[in-house]
Amino acid sequence: MTQSTRVPDERMARKAGIAAFVGTTIEWYDFYIYGTASALVFGPLFFSNAEPAVATLLSFATFAVGFLTRPLGGVVFGHLGDRIGRKRSLILTLLLMGVTTVGVGLLPTHAAIGAAAPVLLIVLRLLQGLAVGGEWGGAVLIATEHTRPDRGFLFGAFAQQGSPAGRILATLSFLAVTGLLPDDALLEWAWRLPFLASAALVVVGLVIRLSLEESPAMKDLQERNEVVRVPVVELFRSNSRELTLGVFGILCVFVVVYARDTFALSWATTHLGFEKDSFLTIILIASVVQFFVQPFGAVLATRWNPRTLVTVLLALEIPALALMFVLMGTGNWTLAMIGAVMATIPDVMFYAVMAGMLAQAFPARVRYTGISVTYGLSGALCGTTPMILQWLLDTSGSIAVPVAFGVVTTVISLVCSRALLGRGAAEAESAEESTTVTAAR
Repeated sequence: MTQSTRVPDERMARKAGIAAFVGTTIEWYDFYIYGTASALVFGPLFFSNAEPAVATLLSFATFAVGFLTRPLGGVVFGHLGDRIGRKRSLILTLLLMGVTTVGVGLLPTHAAIGAAAPVLLIVLRLLQGLAVGGEWGGAVLIATEHTRPDRGFLFGAFAQQGSPAGRILATLSFLAVTGLLPDDALLEWAWRLPFLASAALVVVGLVIRLSLEESPAMKDLQERNEVVRVPVVELFRSNSRELTLGVFGILCVFVVVYARDTFALSWATTHLGFEKDSFLTIILIASVVQFFVQPFGAVLATRWNPRTLVTVLLALEIPALALMFVLMGTGNWTLAMIGAVMATIPDVMFYAVMAGMLAQAFPARVRYTGISVTYGLSGALCGTTPMILQWLLDTSGSIAVPVAFGVVTTVISLVCSRALLGRGAAEAESAEESTTVTAAR
């Protein structure tokens, strides 16, 4: 991983880390409230002419389409980030996500405008996916490229913390409307409130990002006139192996979180007898655990061999994921909560390591495009997770089949992430030594 030869500004590094955290919190809040709404209200609101089971599948399908445009977002905003700068690209992604999320909150439903309602919902969801496809990679880079090479895993975790923080805010917002208001109010108007609240959050994020400096690595590329003309072409030509390993190496991150927060939410509230606010509380507890446990993954990656750490974490995730569904299937709230937390811990510690793992895999000239397209393609493959799991459950009648799907994807992630880290470790060490020598001169 080629790093800047500039001496890092620790004050700016901390500011960049905070900016990455706040920005990704807002982006993920917007993304997660859609997932929650697709499990709770979008079926009857936008597909009211369909049978309830079909409406749920169609609602999950609109959730899935947001992942289809993630790779395109990675290409578009990665191109901008590798050409004109990380900062400008990140401002655009935040604006796009904010506008589309507020737009969902203002949409008329099927009862008001008929078939046009789900069509407009899908369009806005596609734009959400476009924004997220460009956001995550830029946030990781703005944090990691402002600090020393040996702290890349640690500062990459700043961007990763936005995911649990955004999920906590999203879950709290729906807990508020489901816990304080009757179901009729939720379906009539209250579901819109979490989406409209996004406008205030976006303003906060923009103020922080506008005050940030461009990353040192990007400044170096611009000063040396080494900016790539078409980053995505260079990526596929020179780094296709890293791209492929990265895409399959992070599959489990998406599968586990959407199995728990979207599919399991629907399964628990329609088949297991859980109340909506009761199971949302389980998701909230798991998200709080994630917020506090997740950074330890990045800390351990700076002290241990990252390849060994990833192996241990994903090996633990396999039985934990299966146990989560077994405990949820008991219908007991306490056991379901324990299962959700147990499956969360190894997954989120791997998630913390993931940012540094991908950032070190690509050279600076295509790094924004590389990690964004990797993240987007992997998300596109897994965005149908709730729909696939629901279909597997409906056709088999057994929760064991969806569980097997999750286990297989985790094994694939284990094999590919080990291969990616095995290739990148020597390159990262070499880059660190080179930067140290240059600084000494």
